[in-house]
Amino acid sequence: MEKISKDMIIADIINIDMDLIPVLMSAGMHCIGCPSAQGESLEEACIVHGLDPDEITAALNDYLNEKAAK
Repeated sequence: MEKISKDMIIADIINIDMDLIPVLMSAGMHCIGCPSAQGESLEEACIVHGLDPDEITAALNDYLNEKAAK
């Protein structure tokens, strides 16, 4: 299982698992289809949206860990 880091590009994160889109959107990142998502890191996007990149990274990894445990 791949681990998400805050320096990863949002498009690459989505390519790991499309089910991460609702996790990002529920955190307040509604820019999934935005062209910036193709080249912006998770940390950069979090800063733009006023979110804590460490919290979002943890939420994404928690989701992947829970999914893998099923």
